Amino acid sequence: MSVDYKSHPKSHVGLDYLGLNDNENVFWNLTPPELYEQAILRSEAILTKDHALRVLTGQYTGRSPKDKYIVDQPSIHDDIDWGEINQPISEDVFDNLFDKTVDYLKDKDLFVKDLFCGADEKNRLNVRVVSEAAYHGLFSHNMFIRPSEKELKNHDPEFTVLAAPRFKADPETDGTRTSTFILCNFEKKLIIIGGTLYSGEVKKGIFSVMNYLLPKKGVMAMHCSANHDKHGKTAVFFGLSGTGKTTLSADPDKILIGDDEHGWSDDGVFNFEGGCYAKTINLSRENEPLIYATTEKPGTILENVVLNENREPDFEDVSLTQNTRCSYPLDYIPNASDTGKSGHPENIIFLTADAFGVLPPISKLTPEQAMYHFISGYTAKVAGTERGVTEPQATFSACFGAPFMPLHPTVYAELLAEKIRKHNANVWLVNTGWTGGEYGVGHRMKLPHTRRMLKEAIEGNLDDVEFKTDPIFGLSIPQHVEGVPDSVLNPRDTWENAGAYDSKAKKLAKMFIDNFEQFADEASEELLAAAPKI
Repeated sequence: MSVDYKSHPKSHVGLDYLGLNDNENVFWNLTPPELYEQAILRSEAILTKDHALRVLTGQYTGRSPKDKYIVDQPSIHDDIDWGEINQPISEDVFDNLFDKTVDYLKDKDLFVKDLFCGADEKNRLNVRVVSEAAYHGLFSHNMFIRPSEKELKNHDPEFTVLAAPRFKADPETDGTRTSTFILCNFEKKLIIIGGTLYSGEVKKGIFSVMNYLLPKKGVMAMHCSANHDKHGKTAVFFGLSGTGKTTLSADPDKILIGDDEHGWSDDGVFNFEGGCYAKTINLSRENEPLIYATTEKPGTILENVVLNENREPDFEDVSLTQNTRCSYPLDYIPNASDTGKSGHPENIIFLTADAFGVLPPISKLTPEQAMYHFISGYTAKVAGTERGVTEPQATFSACFGAPFMPLHPTVYAELLAEKIRKHNANVWLVNTGWTGGEYGVGHRMKLPHTRRMLKEAIEGNLDDVEFKTDPIFGLSIPQHVEGVPDSVLNPRDTWENAGAYDSKAKKLAKMFIDNFEQFADEASEELLAAAPKI
């Protein structure tokens, strides 16, 4: 139901604070069918055979991390972990681009959605998304938590995203790197986006804001998926895009809490979102039936997915990008949580796509190893997730989500360590990447094997099995997992040449050690002892 804000007694619910209150072409909180119609009328999208909405985002089919900036202000300067990820930009640059963006949007149709980020009422953020793209309105409707009619009438935005995807900056005069910009101003509680239609910038912009605000309240902000079983036993899955967070948490036998962004408060785990943003590359009905079924529902957005002549999606066609996606409301998953909340996790899983093919498919971590691997955040950038990445590349991303973490990694690591100790959680490292050789030689871990290993671990069936300690990484590897061939458990045994494995494992171990040097001054002796041994 759309809300008539022109008759609303609160003046601040208009767009006066953006300088857009005189714009008569504003569509307030349209329903999904209305947004569908508007997106199609504006040639932003077409319908698939099953009436999902297919959108092409144009030049940019992934995030633009090098074009993302935080306004450097005295109130936040000492908090932010400034560097290549959290790049500073001046207030003058922000104000200039804000004025230009507003001037550009003054006579454009605007689509406004008022929503929540955070299922926990104590820790949620009131969000407003304003965009010239109707498709951004539908995406926001899917991805954030939708207020009730009563909540909507009293919605007071605490942070606003202003998106002008067709407006481009001039790097020579505007102080940006390219014509694309994503600028966050914490004092003005505003994110402005220009030069890119890719909707992930909207979602991840607010995620970064939550990751700044929540730790200051003692709440852990996590780039993870989460589910729980029928007994309420909760598991969280950390990992960067493409490591399996969405796939592995969408388990028919579990209640899905969420697939990407969560908080961990004194009351338990809660989802930030009201939907899922799943990768669809090679998506199949057989391997991922729950996610596949969402692509056949009206309301789902298929992003940069190729359609055949019958307007049916071809998830194996990556001619546009390997970062094909689908966005859908969480309740499109039949076993999704009604509340978006659960208890304290008993199992924490770190997912990594190891491009070197040397890490075991599952191993158990000590508390010190857990902190070491959390701060390290080793994985591989999966092709298509970011512009310029065409094949998996080994990388370290602190907290398994450095691009979205404004604070220093140790802030998040210490919070996580505190909660692990307090709630006695088990921590597992799971490699969803390569085995039998590095990328290009070996092959990806079989999804059924990974699912079975996780099932056995979470149900406690690995508590009494024999474990073997890896001599280089020090990881505890189970020697038997019911339903999985023993031969796949020890990665060295899967390589044709054991010497080649040893060489590659030592190379990765050195990368771990070299990467961790930046944190060594603040690490305890116990934490440093958890490092690999060469």
